[in-house]
Amino acid sequence: MDFASRSLHLMGSTICLSLCHERAEILLDEAVQLLHVYKNRFSANDEDSELMSINHLAGIESVSVHPELFELIELGKYHSLAEDSHLNITIGPLVQTWRIGFSDARLPSKEEIQHALCLTDPNLLELNPEDCSVFLTKKGMKLDLGALAKGYIADKIKDYLLSQGVTSALINLGGNVLTIGQNAVSQRAWRIGIQNPKLSRGNHSAILAVTNQSVVTSGIYERTLTVEGQNYHHILDRKTGYPIENQLASLTIVSDKSVDGEIWTTRLFGESPTSILSQIEQQTGIEALIITQDSQLFCSSGLLEQLIPAS
Repeated sequence: MDFASRSLHLMGSTICLSLCHERAEILLDEAVQLLHVYKNRFSANDEDSELMSINHLAGIESVSVHPELFELIELGKYHSLAEDSHLNITIGPLVQTWRIGFSDARLPSKEEIQHALCLTDPNLLELNPEDCSVFLTKKGMKLDLGALAKGYIADKIKDYLLSQGVTSALINLGGNVLTIGQNAVSQRAWRIGIQNPKLSRGNHSAILAVTNQSVVTSGIYERTLTVEGQNYHHILDRKTGYPIENQLASLTIVSDKSVDGEIWTTRLFGESPTSILSQIEQQTGIEALIITQDSQLFCSSGLLEQLIPAS
């Protein structure tokens, strides 16, 4: 069995793939090709992506799309309409108004934010499963699958590797980690570090031992904008149009499917630690680790045996 790794910069993140297989290098080549296919399908920042063809025709006509893109948009709409959800896949106009995480990020005026908010109602997204068509019914609307796409892509890469007989792999799409089996080198569960929000990258607040699971973290420390001494992070409140204000520094979700981790980190990020844990305890197969801005750690009951304190 050969162990091989590959790193590349794609979708605004450093992506690392590691796996054990007698055809490791070939499988990594094919996985990288798949990553490019999905980037061209789901990106809200590439003008020629399939997703952008929907945005360009907002208020004009519907667009028939690839079944996988339709599936992801349908899933996103469902969770955008869930009660008290902080996820909203029609938040594109707001994201593009702030541009936090990009070189042209800026603080918008209140008028610009209000205008963008008028274009972020997921009820105005029409889906037709018969021909996989998508229609944004108001001109200026924009879909943004940034809260879902990496998880969905990670799951697809995992499915492909499993179909090729891979029994040990780590798929890391930058803040979004998915594992297959155990770490074949150490012969134990994969150890996934949870970033300490207050320290430089590589300093961990905790470590999780995971096998055949996904670990997705959303945090306010990754992408920020500072204007006149005021700090703004990239996780926007779908109601106010400004960055979410609450106690959280980061929220990590551990789940079987990576797309579920993406969904729940975003759905719950605007809640208090108590509310998050209460909702997570009602979900099957989904666990949470919370780090607050004053460096307190909270975790759901099912995660306790996987939690290793950082030394």
